[in-house]
Amino acid sequence: MNTLRNKVQLIGHVGNEPEIKTLEGGKKLANLTIATNEVYYKENGDKVEQTEWHRITAWGKTAEIIEKYVIKGKEIAIEGKLTHRSYDDKDGNKRYITEVVANELLLIGK
Repeated sequence: MNTLRNKVQLIGHVGNEPEIKTLEGGKKLANLTIATNEVYYKENGDKVEQTEWHRITAWGKTAEIIEKYVIKGKEIAIEGKLTHRSYDDKDGNKRYITEVVANELLLIGK
């Protein structure tokens, strides 16, 4: 069981223009969302399409590739790990975020 690890693979369409930040020392950070779709049919034959939105964060070279080649609507595949974090908003409320930290990126389609 020691070969199991935190690994996420998603294929979806980019939902917003990636947000790119350049940090001190020149390291890049990219934030974006992707949508994945699942289609199934109810017993009565009605088609149901369910869309899930995923928050993606990428660092370094992966963020640089996103900056150069990824735009809203582009289909991409990512591999990374699932992470959770929290912060306090401007009103002092604790907010929780679940995101995928991508370490691999594949550009799909045209």
